[in-house]
Amino acid sequence: MKFMTTWSFPTGVLPEAAQRFLAGEAAPEEGVKLLGRWHNIDLSGGFLLSESDNPIALYKGAAKWGDLLEFNTVPVIEDADAAPVLAALFKK
Repeated sequence: MKFMTTWSFPTGVLPEAAQRFLAGEAAPEEGVKLLGRWHNIDLSGGFLLSESDNPIALYKGAAKWGDLLEFNTVPVIEDADAAPVLAALFKK
């Protein structure tokens, strides 16, 4: 299953978060495949797309950063998966 995670930086944590990131501490946990990560150009946060069948691995990764970042993670599906459902419900 794919998951979209957004993160934001509370005031004052960017320097510490940058140090951890540059030290390689942002690698995904075992069992989580990182499909892409993007950083907001205003330095307010960013988002990543991952794939995993192990929610505990996702939790573990978030817990490592929970003292610095605010997270929101939701499961997501692609257009090709959403379209048949929407067509069945709303197509006239």
